[in-house]
Amino acid sequence: MRTVEWDNGGVKMIDQRSLPWTLEFARLETAEAVAESIQNMTVRGAPAIGAAAAFGMALAARNSPADSIEQLIRDLRLSAETLKAARPTAVNLAWAVDKLLAIATSGEFKRVDDLRDVLLTAAQQIADEDVAINSRMGRHGARLIDEGATILHHCNTGSLATVDYGTALGVVRAAFEQGKGIHVLLDETRPRLQGSRLSAWELDQQGISYDIIPDTAAGYYMSKGEIDIVLVGADRVAANGDFANKIGTYQLAIMAAAHAIPFYTVAPTSTIDLSLCSGAEIPIEERAPDEVTTPYGNPIVPPHFKARNPAFDITPHRYLSGIVTENGIARPPFDTNLRRAVAGDQL
Repeated sequence: MRTVEWDNGGVKMIDQRSLPWTLEFARLETAEAVAESIQNMTVRGAPAIGAAAAFGMALAARNSPADSIEQLIRDLRLSAETLKAARPTAVNLAWAVDKLLAIATSGEFKRVDDLRDVLLTAAQQIADEDVAINSRMGRHGARLIDEGATILHHCNTGSLATVDYGTALGVVRAAFEQGKGIHVLLDETRPRLQGSRLSAWELDQQGISYDIIPDTAAGYYMSKGEIDIVLVGADRVAANGDFANKIGTYQLAIMAAAHAIPFYTVAPTSTIDLSLCSGAEIPIEERAPDEVTTPYGNPIVPPHFKARNPAFDITPHRYLSGIVTENGIARPPFDTNLRRAVAGDQL
């Protein structure tokens, strides 16, 4: 079951807002609807929103009334702006949109229907490649997991965050499939509880041993020696190895360093943005404060109380033991080895 896929002229996706209580699907038929689904987190996770955005571009081409390549490109540019504005931090979204826009503007096409067909094929290829890439990352990362290890994980990086299989939780899945007898501690990941709602749902489905812990409890378990390794995902990795991930990642990295616990991020090369020198250049999305004060429509404080809600933070590369990619594990110096990974070298 894929998180997002093309479905007979529309985009079908798991509605992640309804989990873990019910498994529901949304079907979207316009690029604008896809952009809204990304913004409101019907679909979330950097690779998943990249694939969704690619299908959104295919929808934009399909729905455009253009009868010339020039007009179709103009319509695609407008849809590209809408899609890329939906969530600014995760680079996979812009990467996928720009990839399809580059095909459209290549000058290779004379007939609009031919271009429409090629864009859908390209979007489908992005989705299919995501599954294969995640499987390779899982195998590389599983080498880091010892028999019987306890893994701390933040947010959700499994099948729900990708087209299928997962990034950091894909490593967990691969280690489990190898029979390593692992256990996972899942941070709740407030305010949207991607850990307790989504990661726990996935591990429960797969039969992998886990416990949900409060976000504030990670240091406690580290101090007791109950955590062997920390695995997280990434929404954008700068050229020097600094990376953006779900808010709360930075503090985990600091605590892991204080306790000499290995700390890895797992990210496909499409998440690596070599145009940015450091994490200071990564835009951070600030979401609505009611996600903090009224999570899922349930008020926990009076309505006049103030709140702030950054969706991501930046973890400096000095806290990283390595970055697991589909081409192997990049280790320091990251400015050299990330470029090798993006170029397709095996690390």
